[in-house]
This record gives sequence, structure tokens and C-alpha cells, in this order.
Amino acid sequence: MSVELARFDISKTSTLQAVAIDDEQLLVQDLQKRVDEALAEVNGDHAVVEAVAAHRTSEDAQHRLQSASRLLNEQAKVLREQIAASSGRAIEKLIESAAEGKADYAQLSGLAAIEHKDRITAKAIERLVEHLTPLAQIARLRAESHALLTRAKAVERIAQQRAERVLNQLRDAVSDEVVLPVDMSKGVSGALLAQAIEMKRVAVESSSEADRLEKWYMERNRKD
Repeated sequence: MSVELARFDISKTSTLQAVAIDDEQLLVQDLQKRVDEALAEVNGDHAVVEAVAAHRTSEDAQHRLQSASRLLNEQAKVLREQIAASSGRAIEKLIESAAEGKADYAQLSGLAAIEHKDRITAKAIERLVEHLTPLAQIARLRAESHALLTRAKAVERIAQQRAERVLNQLRDAVSDEVVLPVDMSKGVSGALLAQAIEMKRVAVESSSEADRLEKWYMERNRKD
């Protein structure tokens, strides 16, 4: 219960809650502002900056492979259409030339070139699907997990520093009243710790997903 310190009756209210702002809405807004400021400070942490950069690099690598896969699949479709059209023309020319007494296979050279492109494209798509894409996804999940854990540790460190600062400010009251319980969960430190816990939860999920994909990849490509 929050009370104005000048108006409480200790015989009726033995547990007090002192707040910086009496207006609850303003208190929530002020709390969020302080939390945002603390998180902005975390963004400048050297280890966090490096981990986030590594995560972005892994994301970019995966996006590039996805773009390559889309383009090659579109190209494979075009090549198949070209093969169908060229094959029909080549067969017609071969029949016409044979009817004139000499089988002419000149038209087949162009068809062979297109078919060669199609085979190479298919191999590139197969390598993307079976190797490069899953490995890139595993790397991204690992980097994501590391970035979240690194950020969570930095948030916990700032929460600890803020809690210690508050406790130091309360020392005089503690020495005067002997015991002064402090609920950090309702303040900035508590809010930061809650965010750190959520970051760790997501980090564990990402790491577990990476383990699952890696196990699937190794089993799929295991040589008997």
C-alpha cells in the first residue's frame, strides 16, 4: 500500500511503500523511461555490439542464400521451358534433314548447351538445399542465441549496479530501523531482470533449435 509519509498511522499501517511519484500512471511511465535508458546503455556495451554484429552477419548470409535459391529456381524453370522448345525444334530439323538424305545434328549443339546449364543449375540448387542453407540457418541460430545471452548478461549487470546503488542510499535507514525490506522486483532493476530472463529463454530456444537442425544435418549426411 502506498501512503503519504506525513499522514500514515504506524499503529494501523506497519508496512509502508514509498514511491517517487504518487500518480500511478506517471510512475509507470517514469519506470519505462528508466528501463529504456538502461537498455540503451546496454546497446553500447562492447561485447553486445560484437555479438549483435555477428548475428546480423549470419542473418545477411542466410538472406543471400535465400535470394540465390529463389533466383536459381526461377532460372531452372526458364531452362526447362527452353529445353522443351529447343528439343521440339531440334527433332523437327533432324527429321527434315534425314528426309533430304542427310541427318543434320547441328541443332543439337544449342540444346546440349541449355541442358548442361540446367544440370549445373540443378546441382547448385541441390547444394543450397542440402548443405549451404541448413548450415547457414544453424550458424544464425547459434549467433542469435549468443547475442541474446550476451545482452542478458549486460542487462543483469546494469540491474545489479542499480540495485547496489539503491541499497547504498538506504543504508542510513537500515542502520536506524535495523531491518528495511526492499522489493526490487517492482523497480527498474526488477524490470530489467525480467527482460534478461526472457532473453535467456529465447536464447535457449534458439540454441535447442540449432542443436536439432545440426543433428538432422549430421544424420542426413552421415556416410555409412
